[in-house]
Amino acid sequence: MSDLRITGLSKRYSLPTGPVLALDGIDLAVPAGSFTSIVGASGCGKSTLLRIIAGLEGGFDGSVTLGGRPVGAPARDRGMVFQEHRLLPWLTVEDNVAFALHGRPRDEVRERVAAHLALVGLSGFAKAYPAQLSGGMAQRVAIARALANQPQVLLLDEPFGALDAMTRIGMQQEILRIWQAERTTMILVTHDIDEAIFLGDQVVVMSARPGRVKAVLPVTLPRPRDRSSTHFIDIRKRIFGEFFAESEQAFAYAI
Repeated sequence: MSDLRITGLSKRYSLPTGPVLALDGIDLAVPAGSFTSIVGASGCGKSTLLRIIAGLEGGFDGSVTLGGRPVGAPARDRGMVFQEHRLLPWLTVEDNVAFALHGRPRDEVRERVAAHLALVGLSGFAKAYPAQLSGGMAQRVAIARALANQPQVLLLDEPFGALDAMTRIGMQQEILRIWQAERTTMILVTHDIDEAIFLGDQVVVMSARPGRVKAVLPVTLPRPRDRSSTHFIDIRKRIFGEFFAESEQAFAYAI
C-alpha cells in the first residue's frame, strides 16, 4: 500500500468560448489505507480530479504520485466506480466481474470472482444478469469488479447518487464494511455531506470553479458513527460554514 500525493495540480479546458480553469493548485495527501471524502458545489472539478487520478484525463499541470511514482495511463493499481454501474447487460454478474481480469489464468479468475462476489454479498447471484438486479445490487457488482484487480486505490464518483434514500444508507454501510475488510485506499466524491462525514477519515471541501481545496477536515469519530452525535453535527456545521462563506463572498462581489 502506498500514499497518494497531489501537488500543484491545475487543469484547463479549451472551449469555443475560451479557456476554462477547472482545477487550480490542488495539494492533497491521501494516506495509504485511508478513506477520503471530497465535497463541493456542482462543477467545481471533483469528478475531473478523480479522472486525473484514474489516468482517464491528461493535459494537467502539477503532479499526481502513488508510492512516489507518477500516475499516468489507467492501470490495475487504480479502480473506479461511477454513478451508473456500467455493467455489460449481455454478461452475467460473474462474467461482468471476470471482465476486469482479462488475461489472467482461468483458475485465478474463478477464485477472484467468487471471493469478490462473496465480499459484496452477492454469491447467490453469480448467474443473474444486470437487468435482474436492483440498483443497489448492480452497484455492488460494480464495486466487486473494480476491486477484483486488487487496486491500491478505489475511486468512487457519486456511486450512490442514483439510489433511493434507504438503499443509499444501506450502500454506505456496505462500502464501509468492504473498506474495513480490504483496507484499500478509497476516495469518494459526493454531494451528500452526511455521507462524506459518515464514511471519511478526512473530508476535503472544494471551492466553486476553479476548484481549489478550501479545507481538509479530519474525522476522528469512532465507527460505527452516530449521525446525531454532537461531534458529527459540529463537523457538518463547519462544512456548511465553508459553503455559506463562499456563497456570501460571491454575492457581495456580484453587488
